[in-house]
Amino acid sequence: MVITKKPLPFKRELWFSDAEFKQRQTRALEILERENLDGFLITKQETLYYLTGYDTFGYVFFQAMYLHKDGSMKLITRVPDLRQALYTSTLKKEDVLIRSDNADSNPVSLVPEVLNSFGITSTTKRIGYEPDSATLNLRIGKLLEEAVSGLCTLVDHSYLFGLELRIIKSETEMRKVRKAAYLVDFAFIRGLKVAKQGAYEGDVWRELVGTVYEGGGDDPANENILVSGNKAVLTRYSAGKATVDRQITFEHAGIYKHYHACLMRTIPLGGVTKLARELHEINVQQMKAAMEACRPGRPMGDVFEAYAKVADDKGSVYTAMRLNSCGYSMGATFSPTWMDYPMFVRGQSVIIRPGMVFFLHIIMMDKETDTASSVGQSVEVREDETVALSKLPFTLTRKKTLEAWKKIKKEDYGFTAEEEDEKENLRDIELSDGEDDDFDIEYDFSDYKTAY
Repeated sequence: MVITKKPLPFKRELWFSDAEFKQRQTRALEILERENLDGFLITKQETLYYLTGYDTFGYVFFQAMYLHKDGSMKLITRVPDLRQALYTSTLKKEDVLIRSDNADSNPVSLVPEVLNSFGITSTTKRIGYEPDSATLNLRIGKLLEEAVSGLCTLVDHSYLFGLELRIIKSETEMRKVRKAAYLVDFAFIRGLKVAKQGAYEGDVWRELVGTVYEGGGDDPANENILVSGNKAVLTRYSAGKATVDRQITFEHAGIYKHYHACLMRTIPLGGVTKLARELHEINVQQMKAAMEACRPGRPMGDVFEAYAKVADDKGSVYTAMRLNSCGYSMGATFSPTWMDYPMFVRGQSVIIRPGMVFFLHIIMMDKETDTASSVGQSVEVREDETVALSKLPFTLTRKKTLEAWKKIKKEDYGFTAEEEDEKENLRDIELSDGEDDDFDIEYDFSDYKTAY
């Protein structure tokens, strides 16, 4: 006997209302009119997700969505992403065109057909596009230029939708960012509970990544960073899991519906050196200065200058330890990076506005001893102030950090039940906080050889 069951009904997975997507699309059309564009060939996955909800990593192959000035949209993609578009976006089947996968096919061959269908047949027609995107590598970019030659004039607007639309978060977007901030704090705490001297880094990774999954979160747009010992000065992921030793650096993300919030901390283990204490104090001063400069109406470059001045005023030794940037914009981003444009660097003229979200990372490294020091937090710009999304203070040691977490409540983060998935099962792990590492220790670096 065969048991017959009815499947659950089909429904699209859209994380924003139809009205919000429509509002975003309307604003995009207003920008096209202002810039005197007849249409826009969108290749950035972030733009596609923002305007339609389309969620895929299929952009590693050529795909593009043409947005005409009348609001019509046509997505050019491959067969696997037809279903992806129908499940995750506002697009309908008739809005999706499937390009050939044949070995001898030209991946951009449908672009001229789409342009022709909208009357784009002359170089007087101005079409915006995003050459600074993962999809348009040099080879594909050249094919695209050849394919549309004589049909239109391509206008580089790689950052137009990013700076005009995505960089300012709606309240519904902000609640997702705040949920991500809760996840990143929680993940840090669970990882730190395991991160004792002599522990295996892989066990710390399990807590760091597993916490985000248990909380309904997603994969980060680039690898998290968790390094200890002499390797704690690295600010990029690299392969290999070691035994935790003397210091550990976390730089990781909480992610909810692709919205990122990052956290960074270096925690000395088994005692604190005089240098580690000094650099941590400087880091906290730098963060305070950066937060004071990160105000609505001021250029982003002011934040960098405030951060840099703290170290530079202490002398060239400290200037050499700091980085030449101190953070960047954040939002819903996709591989290869969670870093959104623009960065906090010298000369950055983008004006800070309410609704922006940034990751401020304050990093110093001593190349003679491979001593790392860092604090970092995601922040939200409001009408008259900038506030930290992380609720954790900048405590130096493991035990003090874990003690601080006990005073923090989920409700402090400011997201709602709407940002909690059904069956979500985020829970803390019960481990002893262990002995306090807040005592003085020094290492003999007399015969230590660094990478320098």
